Amino acid sequence: MRFVQLLKICKFGAHLTLNDIGCGYGALIDLLDRRLLDTTVDYLGVDLSEAMVTQARRLWAHRADLRFVHSANIPRRADYSVASGVFNVQLQHARYDWEAFIASTLEQMNHSSALGFAVNFLKEAVGGRPAKVGLYTTSPERWATHCAACFGVEAEVVDGYGLHEFTLLMRRGKLEHEN
Repeated sequence: MRFVQLLKICKFGAHLTLNDIGCGYGALIDLLDRRLLDTTVDYLGVDLSEAMVTQARRLWAHRADLRFVHSANIPRRADYSVASGVFNVQLQHARYDWEAFIASTLEQMNHSSALGFAVNFLKEAVGGRPAKVGLYTTSPERWATHCAACFGVEAEVVDGYGLHEFTLLMRRGKLEHEN
């Protein structure tokens, strides 16, 4: 369900390039294969975990059209970038530091995405209850406003899809990506 929401950022056609930030073992690829029969996707998975990248390379070794890199940086500009769940597990990091990490990652995604990018976040607990220790929760407005103000993107909030989270879709204005 999360991947379906994230992929709403993409305008599918004959070909597109996609960066999968925090790709893990490449779980998004199964959905791409099932849903995008008429689209060729130039896929790059990026993950901070060397073990996850190693596993992805093993799992998808039979596919020459997929690439995986172990990096804290996004090494190429693509049509779109998506990140699923990369901001949810804050662990012992102070909120201020974690939000600086989020802002930095969003800035990288903005710079590495020609048409748009999408991320998801856990929602704040209802009724003022604290979130589980180690998890980062936030309101949709917090990061939608940040992205619109800092990057000049159109920020759309996707909510109500049955999970205690929301997805932000950040699209470039028409004139910006057509030139």
